[in-house]
Amino acid sequence: MPYQDVFVLFWKQVKESVQEGRFAKLTMAKTIGKPNLKNIFVRPVYSEDGFLVLVKLRYKSRETEDKEDELTLEEAFVFLKSHLRTSFSSVLLFTTTKDVIFKINKKGAGRITENSPSFHDVTQAKNDLE
Repeated sequence: MPYQDVFVLFWKQVKESVQEGRFAKLTMAKTIGKPNLKNIFVRPVYSEDGFLVLVKLRYKSRETEDKEDELTLEEAFVFLKSHLRTSFSSVLLFTTTKDVIFKINKKGAGRITENSPSFHDVTQAKNDLE
């Protein structure tokens, strides 16, 4: 199945974990090529305005400062989707009940696998740039 379709299924699990209060963290990993961008981390932020996520871009070079931005879940979906197969080939969803891994193979097919949970508690993100 094309990775775009599988990513939509993966994102449904992200939304369910948020709605059920199980979302701990999301990480984009396995860079493609040798980009300066090393990882993208997504952490939950429960605010008066509702649920937001803190998206942190971590760079390899020390000269490039990490960037952070608070986004809605839908904004995060669009942002992360734009980095699939251009910068990253895998996305890891950490919830309190399971870890869900989304991977894209060299032919462009997506796959979802599940493992035991790495996190047992949800920790809210703090914006380091404020």
